[in-house]
Amino acid sequence: MFNEDVFNFNINNIKNDLAIEGMEISDADVMLFKQFANDEIDMPNLIQTITSELK
Repeated sequence: MFNEDVFNFNINNIKNDLAIEGMEISDADVMLFKQFANDEIDMPNLIQTITSELK
């Protein structure tokens, strides 16, 4: 299990860093990574979900 407050703090920093580079991370992306962090989704399903969104 991870600390939600730390996660939210870190994700905000990551969002800011990516924005500087002209990239964005959506709330749906954050939720997907939260699922991965909570072992609700495994790496193959995470990759499949991300690649299907790119098509």
